[in-house]
Amino acid sequence: MEKLHAFPFTAGKPCQVYSMDYLYAGLGNPGNKYEGTRHNLGAEILRSLFPVSLKESAPLHSLTGEITRNDDRIYLIFPQTFMNLSGKALQAAAKKWRISPENIVVFHDEIELLPGQVRYKFGGGHKGHNGLRDILRVFSNADFHRIRLGVGRPENPSYSVSDYVLSRISASQWPALEDVLRLLSEQDLPH
Repeated sequence: MEKLHAFPFTAGKPCQVYSMDYLYAGLGNPGNKYEGTRHNLGAEILRSLFPVSLKESAPLHSLTGEITRNDDRIYLIFPQTFMNLSGKALQAAAKKWRISPENIVVFHDEIELLPGQVRYKFGGGHKGHNGLRDILRVFSNADFHRIRLGVGRPENPSYSVSDYVLSRISASQWPALEDVLRLLSEQDLPH
């Protein structure tokens, strides 16, 4: 729900400005088995950026939290579905909080970027990412924000991409991820 704020000086008359609600989703797979894996990087980075108390919400199929930045409310969700059903959780949350796709920000792993690289993107396809594929399927709309977090590709071409993203992030890659956290904490993310 939008909140109304009045600014005292606009050509001598008060004006109305509306704050917005946003939904930030950190994609990953549920359970201890997947903690620290490349595919859970979206959830890990979002949790690190906004270390708030989370509560389980069965109707939203997610762990949820909430923050406020510059009078905008940001709902945080961490889907507890498996990656390929991420759209189910985002759809439930967007419906509950009446958030349109253009106010959704999805944090996800990206094999097309090297570890430590991060890119912002609005819209586009899924490039084989099953979480994004399901979100696109559910919303029938690609007009949402993405924070693409590099995990790279397997060095050995015979190693399957699915096994690679489900493997743990190597200790040598963690310093690059700390740089990503520092960079994202300094950015004005969509809100």
